[in-house]
Amino acid sequence: MARYIGPKVKLSRKVGMPIADIPKHTAKRQLNPPGMHGFRGRRLRDYGVRLNEKQKLRYHYSVLERQFRRVLAECTRQKGNTGEILLSALERRLDNVVRRAGLTRTIWAARQMVVHGHVLVNGRKVDRPSFQVNVGDVVTVRERIHKLVRENMESLAGHVVPGWIDLNPAELTTKVVAMPTPDQVPFPVDTNLIVELYK
Repeated sequence: MARYIGPKVKLSRKVGMPIADIPKHTAKRQLNPPGMHGFRGRRLRDYGVRLNEKQKLRYHYSVLERQFRRVLAECTRQKGNTGEILLSALERRLDNVVRRAGLTRTIWAARQMVVHGHVLVNGRKVDRPSFQVNVGDVVTVRERIHKLVRENMESLAGHVVPGWIDLNPAELTTKVVAMPTPDQVPFPVDTNLIVELYK
């Protein structure tokens, strides 16, 4: 299973916005472009602007290029706004649901928790981070990592759980109560530019 194992903060600096909601990424000095002095370089052309939007989405959900293209191709075949369908598909990934519920601090920690078999969907173990949850699915974690999850939740004291997820902190269960909408994505992204990039 391929995944990005390089420096993460460099990705935030590259796209000019935090890709993880932790102080290391949200610090003001980290939003300068990469390099010793954060050299801005030339103004981006049309292709560069579209590429930057796509990379922003990829880095935020920790998806590699081939997998991103596959998801986009599936979304293109469905009826409706391709950009909104793409955001909904990425939001409903199992690793992202674990992250949005506040059970882990980052998408990378959520991915590791899923791959190691600590996450159950409707009582059955699922170890694929790309697993798509649907409305009515209940996501729980194994009892042996309850202590770790509670520590993560304490460290994310101001975390806001989106409206399409219903979290029960006492039992550490998460229920998907609705389909996510583009306005519930916690960072600005123009999906029209991403769709244009692949046309």
